[in-house]
Amino acid sequence: MNRIEIQIAVAKVSKYASSESGDTVEVVERPHGGISIVVSDGQRSGRSAKAISNVVARKAMSLIAEGVRDGAVARATHDYLRTNRGGKVSAELVIASVDLVTETLVLSRNSRCPVLVQRDGGTEWLDEPCDAIGIYRNTKPNIVELPLVPGLTAVVFTDGIWSAGHRSGGAMDVAGAASLNGGTKAVSEASAGKSSAKAVADRVLEAALDLDNGRPNDDSTVLVIMVGSHQWEQKIRRMEISLPI
Repeated sequence: MNRIEIQIAVAKVSKYASSESGDTVEVVERPHGGISIVVSDGQRSGRSAKAISNVVARKAMSLIAEGVRDGAVARATHDYLRTNRGGKVSAELVIASVDLVTETLVLSRNSRCPVLVQRDGGTEWLDEPCDAIGIYRNTKPNIVELPLVPGLTAVVFTDGIWSAGHRSGGAMDVAGAASLNGGTKAVSEASAGKSSAKAVADRVLEAALDLDNGRPNDDSTVLVIMVGSHQWEQKIRRMEISLPI
């Protein structure tokens, strides 16, 4: 029997010579079915940025776990950070949710970085302007909801990826690195195991590192969510983590 399979992969690296990444990624199961991935990029880099992104990610996770809708989660997290830090620090926040109740991928974004989406054989950018959280009083997220159908892929990334190569005059081509222009061929390859969310995330991060000569100028994170189809007898969920230290 053919079933829909959701692949999720994250690849991240800290700024060169920084002991900690200011980007935080957390995963939480939704109480009514599905999963949410929270990507938070704290202002600046290093330990201070990590402290900010941790506060943001944990607040968002707790609200999602309580059943709060993603748009309200983003607004409440903004209010919490603004109150907690007196409106003096900011964080970029993206919540990507596989919602099994609505059978959609919900992308809630408070980030200067756009989100790359492949669907219906073509690619598009979700790039409507929106503010980071924590500073301005009436900040709200940009929310896009997409049907969960085979062939849908979303690439979320932080500004370390988006700005890779700028200091040396280079420019990051996220779509090219992700190689998402294969249309139905890319979908069939993903189903056959020739491509995967992990492969896409690795390609994007490696391209950014190459532009920065292996010394990333900022904390860099890539999240890839890919919807495909697979023949399964049982619904087995798996998670794989690699943490070099």
